[in-house]
Amino acid sequence: MKRKIGKFKSSIANLELHDRVLKENTLILAEPGSGKTHLANKIREFVIAAGLPTLYLDFSDPDVDHIEERFKHGSDFHYMRFDESDAFDAALDAAISDRKNIYMAVSPSYFASKRDIKSKLSKMMQKRELLDNYYYFMQDIADVEGFYTKFEDFIFYTFDLVNLKKFGLTFLTQPHEIFENPRIKLLFSFLYIGRCSNAYYYNTTVLRSMKPHTFLYQYRVDNRSLLFNNIQSDIVYIDA
Repeated sequence: MKRKIGKFKSSIANLELHDRVLKENTLILAEPGSGKTHLANKIREFVIAAGLPTLYLDFSDPDVDHIEERFKHGSDFHYMRFDESDAFDAALDAAISDRKNIYMAVSPSYFASKRDIKSKLSKMMQKRELLDNYYYFMQDIADVEGFYTKFEDFIFYTFDLVNLKKFGLTFLTQPHEIFENPRIKLLFSFLYIGRCSNAYYYNTTVLRSMKPHTFLYQYRVDNRSLLFNNIQSDIVYIDA
């Protein structure tokens, strides 16, 4: 199991993955080409090596031929495309029973457009067998005509996932003007970093100026609280 994935800028220390990754949530917010998928795949490899199956939800809805080769390592890759059919439900149940590492292509159009309606997609994401046994990855898209038209509803689905699931969640997304909304920043700070007292813990202007495979790394030191948790921050260079 590879634990060393990068180096801190402020010291000679390495950034290492630890078992807490399996119990806490990660937000990877960065521009296209910055290395988000590369970093997420390192976390995915760590989770798989730790004995947990993974569910990778790719909301760009790619064909199997358009998925990066780094995900296609033997039994660590099981491609599915979400739809609302009985055949899909049966195939998903079989994959879960076999503890497959599922890479699922998903169109965000399947999300409900009204908050008080729970779509079949959100119900699938909250299947008890997944919540109890799987580590989730969600890869966002930047299409404002697709995903972001239902962003508020998705926030509530994500909040449910974070509170219901047993293991961690990694969410990949690109900077977008919606993230400049202080309420959204507060929510994401709490969900992923564990602090809800400062809306400016990540600044998309800073993120846009970073070189590929370079990230502002932040994690919560103390136990989760709505108030003043310690946050460790540094610039990290991720190994290519």
